[in-house]
Amino acid sequence: MSNQNGFVHHHKTKSEVSVTEDDSAINKKLPKELLLRIFSFLDVVSLCRCARVSKYWNVLALDGSNWQRVDLFEFQRDVVGPVVENISKRCGGFLKSLSLLGCQSITDAALKTFAQSCRNIEELNLNNCKEITDTTCESLGHHGHKLVSLDISSCPQVTNQSLKALGDGCPSLHVLNISWCTKITNDGLEALSKGCLDLHTFIGKGLSQVTDAGIGHLAKHCQKLKKLDLQGCSSITDEALHRSITDEALHRVGQHCNQLLFICISNCARLTDASLVSLGQGCPNIRTLEAACCSHFTDNGFQALARNCNKLEKMDLEECIQITDATLNYLANFCPNISALTLSHCELITDEGIRHIGSGACATEQLRILELDNCPLITDASLEHLTGCQNLERIELYDCQLITKAAIRRLRTRLPNIKVHAYFAPVTPPPAVGSGRQRYCKCCVIL
Repeated sequence: MSNQNGFVHHHKTKSEVSVTEDDSAINKKLPKELLLRIFSFLDVVSLCRCARVSKYWNVLALDGSNWQRVDLFEFQRDVVGPVVENISKRCGGFLKSLSLLGCQSITDAALKTFAQSCRNIEELNLNNCKEITDTTCESLGHHGHKLVSLDISSCPQVTNQSLKALGDGCPSLHVLNISWCTKITNDGLEALSKGCLDLHTFIGKGLSQVTDAGIGHLAKHCQKLKKLDLQGCSSITDEALHRSITDEALHRVGQHCNQLLFICISNCARLTDASLVSLGQGCPNIRTLEAACCSHFTDNGFQALARNCNKLEKMDLEECIQITDATLNYLANFCPNISALTLSHCELITDEGIRHIGSGACATEQLRILELDNCPLITDASLEHLTGCQNLERIELYDCQLITKAAIRRLRTRLPNIKVHAYFAPVTPPPAVGSGRQRYCKCCVIL
């Protein structure tokens, strides 16, 4: 039955009353502390549902202690400023982690309220919150002194002023992602690095205005860096040559960052073997190197790197077009922990190079992923060389024209759990009769 306002009156059954009243059995048998502990494992949606069960559960579900970690990613299309403000006031000093990933309607005003109310925040993800400006980071600098991890990537209005505010007010910052914040320059990195000496993860993809000087400031002041991502901080166009990082930047990293474990320099097209020499001399603990599209790297650079960085586990060398089988020989001899190796578009690699990898120290137990797509010189012999790699999980062979289906079947017989991704060009069909459209599939074959 509905009233004049259109709301439906629902007469509760006896069983419904028993589970929703504050004196229900579960509330009598379980102490408040235990119910709070149970609620602490629930996500945002479940907590909100529990809050509607009864007045007692409403108090428990909305207790700030249950809202220490909030991720609103699932609701990114709907989240607006007042939602963040309400959560901030509800959680207060309890909130330690908040993700607003992709919440493009959030503005500085909501985050100012958040920063003032949630002063114990440690992790904050504002990726792709395109409306925020330096005002947000200034608020964090004033109130968020416990901030440890911040992601403001793809926030195009952020400038050097944000990094200055973080450097001045967030000395505990360990992790920072400012990828694609294209207004940031060397001055911003200098201000940040002088204040955040404990930074150990810096992700700065696509920083088109950052040069060697900016990376030099970062390396000099943040010597605890363990992860450094500089993907795309380079250009080969005449107009932007002065804004590209060069070997000098990597020389500074090698000088100061000897704890480095991960480095990405993919699409930094001006780097040469000198960069690999610097990393080899100064960063012996590197586990992951991503160097896709660094077309000036040669066997000489990788020899210097492999001799000194014996703990390498993952390497992406896609489109390092000058390397040959010699590089694979160095890796096989000096890097026994290689588990993932990408050699896509390394067109000088032959069966001999794969033989080195297949008989190297990493082959028997470590090697799990090998990507060889668009390596035109490798043949069925390469797959024979890999049959001893018992833990090989996946191999990419797209556009390897000299690999046959029969060889792949033999490999899978020896390694039954392996996933082989290969492409075989379809047979050219006969000319169509009349004006009808030719119908044949050009899809890849996943074996």
